[in-house]
Amino acid sequence: MSIAGISIVTAACPEGGVLPLAPGTPAGMAAHITRQRPLPVLRAGTELRDAPDGRPLFRVTGRALLPLRDGPHAWPCPLLTALAPHHDDGSPRAFFPARRGRSLAWITLSDKGAAGQRDDTGGPAIERMVRERLPLCHAQGFLLPDDAPSLRALLVELALGQGYDLICTTGGTGLGPRDVTPEATLAVLERRLPGFEQAMTAAGLSTTPHAAISRAVAGTLGLSVIINLPGSRKAVLENLAAVLPALPHALDKLHGDPADCGG
Repeated sequence: MSIAGISIVTAACPEGGVLPLAPGTPAGMAAHITRQRPLPVLRAGTELRDAPDGRPLFRVTGRALLPLRDGPHAWPCPLLTALAPHHDDGSPRAFFPARRGRSLAWITLSDKGAAGQRDDTGGPAIERMVRERLPLCHAQGFLLPDDAPSLRALLVELALGQGYDLICTTGGTGLGPRDVTPEATLAVLERRLPGFEQAMTAAGLSTTPHAAISRAVAGTLGLSVIINLPGSRKAVLENLAAVLPALPHALDKLHGDPADCGG
């Protein structure tokens, strides 16, 4: 069935509850698309709206690899968060996907933060600042220790698996023995954005000479822009302010906007 209109069976779900969406008619699953494999691509932030009246009932907020009971394979199943209390009698119901605005993922790299020994102030600051510039349909934060394999895996999942538009990291850009964010990011980038990197370096140097040791990189993976930001809240705001004016245009072009770049 076309992604323009999909038939889904869902269980009852309270507002804020999360249902995994599986293909076929697997026993015991809380939500499934009838007669469709593989699942349609539903990027993070996509709303599933009721076909009769257009009310948004669910939003895609993640993805999980789940083994199904009717076969040997695990499937990448979108996670649906209920936007209102949802009641269903178990019959197929028509939904159509819609997406307004951009999706943002921010990743805080901190050994102490991951161990619960430090509050994360930089990550939430990223979301607040981006919201002032971009209309967001969804934003989600993640917290990792300073571990390169974990960061590489998460960047690939968020960009290629879940389809976030913008992914910002904070922390791990300096010269400490555990500062591995730039190396992990470079390992997955398809294209660099040297202008973003230069703008962030210039912004940092305007306030402190210590900004010269930041090794933050920026670039693209799939349809996602990935930006490394420093660890301190103050430096996050300075660096992000340097590139935010260019972000809407960068995302438009990355997603295939054919308009001329002049003006």
